[in-house]
Amino acid sequence: MDNQTILKKIKKQRDFLEQNSMIDYKNRIIALKKLYKNIKLLTPEINEALKKDLNKSETETYMVEIGMVLNEISFMIKHCKEYSKPKRVSSPLAQFPAISYKIPCAYGIVLIISPWNYPFMLAIEPLVDAIAAGNSVIIKPSEISPNVSIVIEKLINMTFEEGHVCTVLGGVEECTFLLEQDLDYIFYTGSTRVGEIVMKKAAEHFTPVTLEMGGKSPCIVDETANIPLAAKRIVFGKFLNSGQTCVAPDYIYCHENIKDKLIYELKRQIILQYTTDPINNLEYPRMINKKQYNAMRSFINEDNLIFGGKCSDEKLKIEPTILNASFEDEVMKEEIFGPILPIVAFKDINEAIKNVNSLNKPLAFYIFSSSKENQKKFIDNCQFGGGCINDTIVHIATPNLGFGGLKQSGIGAYHGKIGFDTFTHYKSILDKKTWLDLPMRYQPFNKFKTFLIKLFMR
Repeated sequence: MDNQTILKKIKKQRDFLEQNSMIDYKNRIIALKKLYKNIKLLTPEINEALKKDLNKSETETYMVEIGMVLNEISFMIKHCKEYSKPKRVSSPLAQFPAISYKIPCAYGIVLIISPWNYPFMLAIEPLVDAIAAGNSVIIKPSEISPNVSIVIEKLINMTFEEGHVCTVLGGVEECTFLLEQDLDYIFYTGSTRVGEIVMKKAAEHFTPVTLEMGGKSPCIVDETANIPLAAKRIVFGKFLNSGQTCVAPDYIYCHENIKDKLIYELKRQIILQYTTDPINNLEYPRMINKKQYNAMRSFINEDNLIFGGKCSDEKLKIEPTILNASFEDEVMKEEIFGPILPIVAFKDINEAIKNVNSLNKPLAFYIFSSSKENQKKFIDNCQFGGGCINDTIVHIATPNLGFGGLKQSGIGAYHGKIGFDTFTHYKSILDKKTWLDLPMRYQPFNKFKTFLIKLFMR
Protein backbone atom coordinates (compact mmCIF):
# COMPACT_ATOMS: atom_id res chain seq x y z
CA MET A 1 0.00 0.00 0.00
CA ASP A 2 1.45 3.38 -1.01
CA ASN A 3 2.05 6.18 1.49
CA GLN A 4 -0.60 8.52 0.05
CA THR A 5 -3.28 5.88 0.53
CA ILE A 6 -2.20 5.44 4.15
CA LEU A 7 -2.33 9.21 4.73
CA LYS A 8 -5.86 9.32 3.28
CA LYS A 9 -6.93 6.60 5.71
CA ILE A 10 -5.50 8.55 8.64
CA LYS A 11 -7.30 11.71 7.51
CA LYS A 12 -10.60 9.84 7.33
CA GLN A 13 -10.05 8.71 10.90
CA ARG A 14 -9.35 12.28 12.06
CA ASP A 15 -12.50 13.45 10.32
CA PHE A 16 -14.50 10.64 11.89
CA LEU A 17 -13.30 11.54 15.38
CA GLU A 18 -14.22 15.19 14.87
CA GLN A 19 -17.84 14.16 14.36
CA ASN A 20 -17.88 12.67 17.89
CA SER A 21 -20.06 9.84 16.65
CA MET A 22 -18.54 7.27 19.02
CA ILE A 23 -18.85 9.25 22.25
CA ASP A 24 -22.13 7.52 23.10
CA TYR A 25 -21.52 4.06 24.52
CA LYS A 26 -24.62 2.83 22.66
CA ASN A 27 -22.84 3.31 19.33
CA ARG A 28 -19.84 1.36 20.60
CA ILE A 29 -22.07 -1.54 21.61
CA ILE A 30 -23.78 -1.52 18.21
CA ALA A 31 -20.36 -1.74 16.53
CA LEU A 32 -19.26 -4.59 18.81
CA LYS A 33 -22.46 -6.55 18.16
CA LYS A 34 -21.94 -6.16 14.42
CA LEU A 35 -18.35 -7.35 14.79
CA TYR A 36 -19.52 -10.41 16.74
CA LYS A 37 -22.10 -11.26 14.07
CA ASN A 38 -19.63 -10.89 11.20
CA ILE A 39 -16.97 -13.02 12.90
CA LYS A 40 -19.59 -15.76 13.15
CA LEU A 41 -20.39 -15.33 9.45
CA LEU A 42 -16.71 -15.45 8.44
CA THR A 43 -15.73 -18.33 10.74
CA PRO A 44 -15.29 -20.81 7.83
CA GLU A 45 -12.98 -18.34 6.05
CA ILE A 46 -11.03 -17.65 9.24
CA ASN A 47 -10.60 -21.40 9.75
CA GLU A 48 -9.40 -21.85 6.18
CA ALA A 49 -6.95 -18.95 6.41
CA LEU A 50 -5.40 -20.24 9.63
CA LYS A 51 -5.15 -23.71 8.11
CA LYS A 52 -3.23 -22.28 5.15
CA ASP A 53 -0.91 -20.08 7.21
CA LEU A 54 -0.20 -22.31 10.22
CA ASN A 55 -2.03 -25.61 9.64
CA LYS A 56 -4.22 -24.92 12.67
CA SER A 57 -7.13 -27.28 13.20
CA GLU A 58 -10.69 -26.01 13.42
CA THR A 59 -10.85 -26.92 17.12
CA GLU A 60 -7.60 -25.18 18.02
CA THR A 61 -8.60 -22.15 15.93
CA TYR A 62 -11.84 -21.74 17.85
CA MET A 63 -10.22 -22.37 21.25
CA VAL A 64 -7.31 -19.93 20.96
CA GLU A 65 -8.37 -17.48 18.24
CA ILE A 66 -12.08 -17.07 17.46
CA GLY A 67 -13.49 -18.14 20.82
CA MET A 68 -11.26 -15.81 22.80
CA VAL A 69 -12.25 -12.86 20.61
CA LEU A 70 -15.97 -13.62 20.89
CA ASN A 71 -15.60 -13.91 24.65
CA GLU A 72 -13.92 -10.49 24.84
CA ILE A 73 -16.65 -8.93 22.67
CA SER A 74 -19.37 -10.40 24.89
CA PHE A 75 -17.59 -9.08 27.98
CA MET A 76 -17.31 -5.57 26.55
CA ILE A 77 -20.91 -5.49 25.33
CA LYS A 78 -21.98 -6.35 28.88
CA HIS A 79 -19.73 -3.84 30.64
CA CYS A 80 -19.20 -0.99 28.16
CA LYS A 81 -22.02 1.16 29.57
CA GLU A 82 -20.68 0.88 33.12
CA TYR A 83 -17.06 1.52 32.11
CA SER A 84 -17.97 4.58 30.01
CA LYS A 85 -19.61 6.51 32.85
CA PRO A 86 -17.81 9.25 34.78
CA LYS A 87 -16.53 7.90 38.10
CA ARG A 88 -17.03 9.85 41.35
CA VAL A 89 -14.09 9.85 43.74
CA SER A 90 -13.75 11.36 47.19
CA SER A 91 -12.47 14.93 47.63
CA PRO A 92 -10.04 15.91 50.39
CA LEU A 93 -11.38 18.07 53.18
CA ALA A 94 -9.02 20.87 52.10
CA GLN A 95 -11.04 21.19 48.85
CA PHE A 96 -14.42 21.52 50.56
CA PRO A 97 -16.92 22.18 49.05
CA ALA A 98 -16.17 20.21 45.85
CA ILE A 99 -17.03 17.13 43.82
CA SER A 100 -14.23 15.12 42.20
CA TYR A 101 -14.67 12.70 39.31
CA LYS A 102 -12.90 11.04 36.40
CA ILE A 103 -14.22 11.15 32.85
CA PRO A 104 -13.18 8.24 30.59
CA CYS A 105 -12.36 9.44 27.09
CA ALA A 106 -10.78 7.91 24.01
CA TYR A 107 -7.20 8.62 23.03
CA GLY A 108 -8.12 9.07 19.36
CA ILE A 109 -6.47 7.05 16.60
CA VAL A 110 -5.03 3.76 17.85
CA LEU A 111 -2.51 1.82 15.76
CA ILE A 112 -2.58 -1.94 16.40
CA ILE A 113 0.43 -3.85 15.05
CA SER A 114 -0.29 -7.57 15.31
CA PRO A 115 1.94 -10.66 14.90
CA TRP A 116 1.72 -13.87 12.88
CA ASN A 117 1.54 -16.56 15.58
CA TYR A 118 -2.08 -15.87 16.63
CA PRO A 119 -2.82 -13.56 13.72
CA PHE A 120 -6.58 -13.29 14.17
CA MET A 121 -6.89 -13.10 17.94
CA LEU A 122 -3.96 -10.74 18.50
CA ALA A 123 -5.32 -8.28 15.94
CA ILE A 124 -9.01 -8.36 16.87
CA GLU A 125 -8.94 -8.73 20.66
CA PRO A 126 -7.11 -5.41 21.27
CA LEU A 127 -9.40 -3.90 18.62
CA VAL A 128 -12.41 -4.88 20.77
CA ASP A 129 -10.97 -3.08 23.80
CA ALA A 130 -10.06 -0.01 21.75
CA ILE A 131 -13.54 0.19 20.18
CA ALA A 132 -15.23 -0.23 23.58
CA ALA A 133 -13.19 2.75 24.80
CA GLY A 134 -14.37 4.89 21.86
CA ASN A 135 -11.27 5.07 19.65
CA SER A 136 -10.73 4.87 15.91
CA VAL A 137 -8.34 2.08 14.96
CA ILE A 138 -5.82 1.27 12.26
CA ILE A 139 -4.86 -2.42 12.17
CA LYS A 140 -1.53 -3.43 10.64
CA PRO A 141 -1.68 -7.26 10.48
CA SER A 142 1.42 -9.33 9.87
CA GLU A 143 2.52 -9.92 6.30
CA ILE A 144 3.94 -13.29 7.42
CA SER A 145 0.40 -14.72 7.79
CA PRO A 146 -1.06 -13.30 4.54
CA ASN A 147 -4.21 -15.39 4.31
CA VAL A 148 -5.41 -14.30 7.74
CA SER A 149 -4.55 -10.68 6.93
CA ILE A 150 -6.86 -10.81 3.89
CA VAL A 151 -9.73 -12.19 5.99
CA ILE A 152 -9.14 -9.53 8.66
CA GLU A 153 -9.37 -6.83 5.99
CA LYS A 154 -12.63 -8.34 4.71
CA LEU A 155 -14.06 -8.50 8.24
CA ILE A 156 -13.14 -4.88 8.97
CA ASN A 157 -14.53 -3.60 5.65
CA MET A 158 -17.90 -5.30 6.16
CA THR A 159 -18.19 -4.19 9.80
CA PHE A 160 -16.93 -0.60 10.13
CA GLU A 161 -16.78 2.71 8.34
CA GLU A 162 -13.22 3.27 7.12
CA GLY A 163 -12.93 6.32 9.34
CA HIS A 164 -13.73 4.19 12.35
CA VAL A 165 -11.59 1.10 11.72
CA CYS A 166 -9.36 0.32 8.75
CA THR A 167 -6.53 -2.01 7.82
CA VAL A 168 -3.15 -1.35 6.26
CA LEU A 169 -1.74 -4.45 4.58
CA GLY A 170 1.91 -4.72 3.69
CA GLY A 171 5.28 -5.29 5.27
CA VAL A 172 8.11 -3.41 6.95
CA GLU A 173 7.82 -0.35 4.69
CA GLU A 174 4.13 0.24 5.48
CA CYS A 175 4.66 -0.40 9.18
CA THR A 176 7.60 2.01 9.31
CA PHE A 177 5.58 4.72 7.58
CA LEU A 178 2.70 4.29 10.03
CA LEU A 179 5.09 4.62 12.97
CA GLU A 180 6.36 7.90 11.56
CA GLN A 181 2.86 9.44 11.75
CA ASP A 182 1.60 11.39 14.75
CA LEU A 183 -1.00 8.94 15.99
CA ASP A 184 -2.57 8.87 19.46
CA TYR A 185 -1.77 5.40 20.78
CA ILE A 186 0.28 2.41 19.61
CA PHE A 187 -0.46 -1.18 20.61
CA TYR A 188 2.24 -3.60 19.48
CA THR A 189 2.52 -7.38 19.85
CA GLY A 190 5.68 -9.12 18.67
CA SER A 191 9.39 -9.51 19.32
CA THR A 192 11.42 -7.48 21.78
CA ARG A 193 13.75 -6.41 18.95
CA VAL A 194 10.95 -4.77 16.98
CA GLY A 195 9.40 -3.51 20.22
CA GLU A 196 12.51 -1.37 20.75
CA ILE A 197 11.98 0.21 17.32
CA VAL A 198 8.29 0.86 18.03
CA MET A 199 9.08 2.54 21.34
CA LYS A 200 11.75 4.77 19.80
CA LYS A 201 9.39 5.88 17.04
CA ALA A 202 6.58 6.51 19.52
CA ALA A 203 8.90 8.67 21.64
CA GLU A 204 9.36 11.08 18.73
CA HIS A 205 5.69 12.10 19.06
CA PHE A 206 5.31 11.34 22.80
CA THR A 207 2.79 8.69 21.80
CA PRO A 208 1.79 6.29 24.60
CA VAL A 209 2.40 2.62 23.90
CA THR A 210 1.47 -0.85 25.01
CA LEU A 211 4.11 -3.43 24.11
CA GLU A 212 3.23 -7.14 24.33
CA MET A 213 6.40 -9.14 23.77
CA GLY A 214 7.71 -12.39 25.28
CA GLY A 215 10.79 -13.97 26.77
CA LYS A 216 11.89 -17.24 28.31
CA SER A 217 8.89 -18.16 30.45
CA PRO A 218 9.99 -20.72 33.06
CA CYS A 219 8.00 -23.74 34.16
CA ILE A 220 9.03 -24.85 37.66
CA VAL A 221 8.25 -28.39 38.82
CA ASP A 222 9.16 -29.23 42.42
CA GLU A 223 9.27 -32.52 44.34
CA THR A 224 5.71 -32.12 45.63
CA ALA A 225 4.06 -31.70 42.22
CA ASN A 226 1.45 -34.04 40.76
CA ILE A 227 3.82 -35.21 38.03
CA PRO A 228 1.32 -36.91 35.64
CA LEU A 229 -1.02 -33.91 35.71
CA ALA A 230 1.88 -31.47 35.44
CA ALA A 231 3.17 -33.27 32.34
CA LYS A 232 -0.28 -33.28 30.76
CA ARG A 233 -0.73 -29.53 31.23
CA ILE A 234 2.84 -28.64 30.26
CA VAL A 235 2.54 -30.58 26.99
CA PHE A 236 -0.74 -28.79 26.25
CA GLY A 237 0.72 -25.33 26.89
CA LYS A 238 4.10 -25.88 25.28
CA PHE A 239 3.09 -27.54 22.01
CA LEU A 240 -0.10 -25.58 21.36
CA ASN A 241 0.38 -23.90 17.97
CA SER A 242 3.57 -25.97 17.68
CA GLY A 243 5.19 -23.91 20.43
CA GLN A 244 4.69 -20.61 18.60
CA THR A 245 3.09 -18.94 21.60
CA CYS A 246 4.52 -15.99 23.53
CA VAL A 247 3.32 -17.40 26.87
CA ALA A 248 4.30 -21.02 26.20
CA PRO A 249 6.53 -22.63 28.84
CA ASP A 250 9.94 -21.89 27.35
CA TYR A 251 11.82 -24.36 29.52
CA ILE A 252 11.19 -26.73 32.41
CA TYR A 253 13.18 -26.16 35.59
CA CYS A 254 12.56 -29.20 37.78
CA HIS A 255 13.96 -30.67 40.96
CA GLU A 256 16.62 -33.23 40.15
CA ASN A 257 14.85 -35.93 42.18
CA ILE A 258 11.79 -35.97 39.92
CA LYS A 259 13.43 -35.27 36.56
CA ASP A 260 13.34 -38.84 35.26
CA LYS A 261 9.72 -39.38 36.30
CA LEU A 262 8.72 -36.07 34.71
CA ILE A 263 10.46 -36.96 31.44
CA TYR A 264 8.66 -40.30 31.37
CA GLU A 265 5.28 -38.59 31.83
CA LEU A 266 6.09 -35.89 29.24
CA LYS A 267 6.90 -38.56 26.65
CA ARG A 268 3.66 -40.37 27.47
CA GLN A 269 1.60 -37.19 27.16
CA ILE A 270 3.18 -36.18 23.86
CA ILE A 271 2.17 -39.54 22.39
CA LEU A 272 -1.34 -39.33 23.90
CA GLN A 273 -1.97 -35.80 22.67
CA TYR A 274 -0.10 -35.79 19.35
CA THR A 275 0.14 -39.52 18.42
CA THR A 276 3.36 -41.42 17.71
CA ASP A 277 3.70 -39.58 14.39
CA PRO A 278 3.10 -35.83 14.96
CA ILE A 279 4.64 -34.91 11.60
CA ASN A 280 1.72 -36.58 9.79
CA ASN A 281 -0.88 -35.52 12.34
CA LEU A 282 -3.21 -33.27 10.33
CA GLU A 283 -4.13 -31.28 13.44
CA TYR A 284 -0.56 -30.51 14.49
CA PRO A 285 0.45 -26.99 13.34
CA ARG A 286 3.59 -26.28 11.36
CA MET A 287 6.28 -23.61 11.61
CA ILE A 288 5.14 -20.37 10.01
CA ASN A 289 7.98 -20.33 7.46
CA LYS A 290 11.35 -21.81 6.51
CA LYS A 291 13.30 -19.27 8.57
CA GLN A 292 11.47 -20.19 11.76
CA TYR A 293 11.73 -23.89 10.94
CA ASN A 294 15.51 -23.69 10.45
CA ALA A 295 15.96 -21.68 13.65
CA MET A 296 14.14 -24.32 15.69
CA ARG A 297 15.90 -27.23 13.99
CA SER A 298 19.31 -25.75 14.85
CA PHE A 299 18.68 -26.34 18.56
CA ILE A 300 18.45 -30.13 18.13
CA ASN A 301 21.53 -32.37 18.19
CA GLU A 302 22.33 -35.94 19.23
CA ASP A 303 24.08 -34.84 22.43
CA ASN A 304 21.08 -33.05 23.96
CA LEU A 305 18.13 -34.97 22.50
CA ILE A 306 15.90 -36.80 25.00
CA PHE A 307 12.77 -37.36 22.92
CA GLY A 308 11.37 -36.41 19.51
CA GLY A 309 13.53 -34.42 17.15
CA LYS A 310 12.12 -35.62 13.83
CA CYS A 311 11.65 -32.90 11.21
CA SER A 312 10.01 -32.50 7.82
CA ASP A 313 11.55 -29.93 5.47
CA GLU A 314 8.60 -30.34 3.13
CA LYS A 315 5.88 -29.81 5.75
CA LEU A 316 7.90 -27.37 7.91
CA LYS A 317 7.04 -29.51 10.93
CA ILE A 318 9.15 -30.45 13.94
CA GLU A 319 7.68 -33.01 16.30
CA PRO A 320 7.42 -32.15 20.01
CA THR A 321 11.00 -32.38 21.23
CA ILE A 322 12.55 -32.62 24.71
CA LEU A 323 16.18 -31.61 25.25
CA ASN A 324 18.66 -31.86 28.12
CA ALA A 325 20.00 -28.40 28.86
CA SER A 326 21.90 -26.10 31.19
CA PHE A 327 21.75 -22.33 31.54
CA GLU A 328 24.99 -22.07 29.52
CA ASP A 329 23.51 -23.76 26.43
CA GLU A 330 22.56 -21.80 23.32
CA VAL A 331 18.93 -22.92 23.59
CA MET A 332 18.70 -21.10 26.95
CA LYS A 333 19.93 -17.74 25.65
CA GLU A 334 16.86 -16.61 23.72
CA GLU A 335 13.12 -17.23 23.50
CA ILE A 336 12.58 -20.52 21.66
CA PHE A 337 9.19 -20.00 19.97
CA GLY A 338 8.80 -23.52 18.67
CA PRO A 339 8.17 -27.15 19.76
CA ILE A 340 11.51 -27.45 21.57
CA LEU A 341 11.35 -28.01 25.35
CA PRO A 342 14.65 -27.91 27.29
CA ILE A 343 14.79 -29.43 30.78
CA VAL A 344 17.15 -28.07 33.42
CA ALA A 345 17.43 -29.53 36.93
CA PHE A 346 17.94 -27.74 40.26
CA LYS A 347 18.88 -28.96 43.74
CA ASP A 348 17.24 -26.33 45.94
CA ILE A 349 14.70 -23.53 45.61
CA ASN A 350 17.10 -20.66 46.30
CA GLU A 351 19.34 -21.83 43.46
CA ALA A 352 16.32 -22.03 41.14
CA ILE A 353 15.08 -18.55 42.02
CA LYS A 354 18.55 -17.07 41.48
CA ASN A 355 18.92 -18.66 38.05
CA VAL A 356 15.42 -17.71 36.89
CA ASN A 357 16.08 -14.11 37.91
CA SER A 358 19.42 -14.09 36.06
CA LEU A 359 17.47 -14.04 32.77
CA ASN A 360 15.32 -11.20 31.44
CA LYS A 361 11.94 -10.79 33.09
CA PRO A 362 9.58 -13.21 31.29
CA LEU A 363 6.03 -12.65 30.09
CA ALA A 364 4.74 -15.74 31.92
CA PHE A 365 5.69 -17.94 34.87
CA TYR A 366 4.41 -21.40 35.79
CA ILE A 367 4.93 -23.43 38.92
CA PHE A 368 3.74 -26.96 39.58
CA SER A 369 3.78 -27.70 43.28
CA SER A 370 1.56 -28.97 46.10
CA SER A 371 3.50 -26.89 48.61
CA LYS A 372 1.89 -23.53 49.42
CA GLU A 373 5.21 -22.44 50.88
CA ASN A 374 7.10 -23.20 47.66
CA GLN A 375 4.40 -21.61 45.52
CA LYS A 376 4.59 -18.41 47.55
CA LYS A 377 8.37 -18.33 47.59
CA PHE A 378 8.63 -18.55 43.79
CA ILE A 379 5.77 -16.12 43.11
CA ASP A 380 7.05 -13.56 45.62
CA ASN A 381 10.71 -13.68 44.57
CA CYS A 382 10.50 -13.95 40.76
CA GLN A 383 9.43 -11.09 38.52
CA PHE A 384 7.18 -11.82 35.51
CA GLY A 385 4.07 -10.59 33.71
CA GLY A 386 1.53 -13.19 34.83
CA GLY A 387 1.17 -16.91 35.17
CA CYS A 388 -0.41 -20.00 36.70
CA ILE A 389 -0.02 -22.28 39.66
CA ASN A 390 -0.39 -25.93 38.55
CA ASP A 391 -1.33 -25.06 34.97
CA THR A 392 -0.02 -23.27 31.89
CA ILE A 393 -1.29 -20.54 29.53
CA VAL A 394 -4.92 -20.44 30.71
CA HIS A 395 -4.45 -17.25 32.77
CA ILE A 396 -4.67 -15.28 29.51
CA ALA A 397 -8.25 -16.49 28.96
CA THR A 398 -9.58 -14.80 32.11
CA PRO A 399 -11.18 -11.38 31.36
CA ASN A 400 -10.73 -10.21 34.96
CA LEU A 401 -6.95 -10.72 34.79
CA GLY A 402 -4.86 -8.29 32.79
CA PHE A 403 -2.44 -9.79 30.28
CA GLY A 404 0.93 -8.11 29.87
CA GLY A 405 4.63 -8.22 30.69
CA LEU A 406 7.21 -5.97 32.24
CA LYS A 407 10.45 -4.50 30.99
CA GLN A 408 11.80 -6.75 28.18
CA SER A 409 8.58 -8.79 28.06
CA GLY A 410 6.27 -5.82 27.73
CA ILE A 411 4.77 -2.56 28.90
CA GLY A 412 1.12 -2.31 29.89
CA ALA A 413 -1.67 -4.88 29.75
CA TYR A 414 -5.10 -5.57 28.30
CA HIS A 415 -8.16 -7.91 28.49
CA GLY A 416 -11.44 -6.99 30.16
CA LYS A 417 -11.57 -3.85 32.31
CA ILE A 418 -7.80 -3.44 32.13
CA GLY A 419 -8.09 -3.50 28.32
CA PHE A 420 -10.71 -0.74 28.43
CA ASP A 421 -8.44 1.28 30.72
CA THR A 422 -5.45 0.77 28.41
CA PHE A 423 -7.20 2.58 25.56
CA THR A 424 -8.78 5.22 27.80
CA HIS A 425 -7.50 8.52 29.14
CA TYR A 426 -9.23 9.56 32.35
CA LYS A 427 -9.76 13.30 32.63
CA SER A 428 -9.54 14.32 36.29
CA ILE A 429 -12.12 16.99 37.19
CA LEU A 430 -12.65 18.87 40.44
CA ASP A 431 -15.94 20.76 40.46
CA LYS A 432 -15.49 23.48 43.09
CA LYS A 433 -18.68 24.98 44.48
CA THR A 434 -19.21 28.73 44.73
CA TRP A 435 -21.41 29.02 47.79
CA LEU A 436 -18.37 28.89 50.13
CA ASP A 437 -14.79 29.98 49.65
CA LEU A 438 -12.36 29.06 52.43
CA PRO A 439 -9.89 31.95 52.87
CA MET A 440 -6.92 30.02 54.23
CA ARG A 441 -5.14 29.52 50.88
CA TYR A 442 -5.05 33.22 50.02
CA GLN A 443 -2.36 35.71 50.98
CA PRO A 444 -1.60 37.46 53.21
CA PHE A 445 -0.83 34.42 55.36
CA ASN A 446 -0.90 34.46 59.15
CA LYS A 447 -0.52 31.98 62.01
CA PHE A 448 -4.19 31.05 62.03
CA LYS A 449 -4.22 30.32 58.28
CA THR A 450 -1.05 28.25 58.68
CA PHE A 451 -2.70 26.33 61.52
CA LEU A 452 -5.75 25.61 59.33
CA ILE A 453 -3.63 24.50 56.35
CA LYS A 454 -1.69 22.08 58.57
CA LEU A 455 -4.94 20.84 60.09
CA PHE A 456 -6.54 20.08 56.72
CA MET A 457 -3.44 18.79 54.92
CA ARG A 458 -1.98 16.27 57.30
